[in-house]
Amino acid sequence: MANSEGRIASGTTLASLFATRYSLFALLFAAGAAASPASAQFIERKELSYAAAKAVAENALEACKARGYAVSVVVVDRGGLTVVSLRADGASPHTIENARRKAYTAMTFKMTTAEFIKRMATEPVRREQTTLPNVIAIDGGVPIKAGNEVVGGIGMSGSPGVDSECVMAGMEKAKDLLQ
Repeated sequence: MANSEGRIASGTTLASLFATRYSLFALLFAAGAAASPASAQFIERKELSYAAAKAVAENALEACKARGYAVSVVVVDRGGLTVVSLRADGASPHTIENARRKAYTAMTFKMTTAEFIKRMATEPVRREQTTLPNVIAIDGGVPIKAGNEVVGGIGMSGSPGVDSECVMAGMEKAKDLLQ
């Protein structure tokens, strides 16, 4: 091996040097592998299914139709991507985009858009966040939860003042799918 001056001592073979270095490397590798559990490699989480998204959207649309409103409803997944988009006969063209942005805002901030609007008064950063792409501060967006985990968002547009009520009615009818 090496002496105090860092030189290889006489009688040390090349094989013993490699064996020592290999052993040290193997020891460090084993220590690192033992420190990180196998479960740290993947994140387990619930995902919003198409069936659940479709059921919530259809039920919300029907709830507002029963009140005499032609609306649009959009459901997004946890990544903000559209899963379901419905536009009732007679709904104004802008309602589909408003609904999508409401759903995205509710999913992103994990709160209703009504709560987001309320917090704008006390948390100045909320007003600044409305400049982010796809964020909108209009009532009618609700996060979709499976248990306590936000798995998506739903937004509705076209029924002034009752968008959130229709969304909640739709979620209530489909609650068994959101477990």
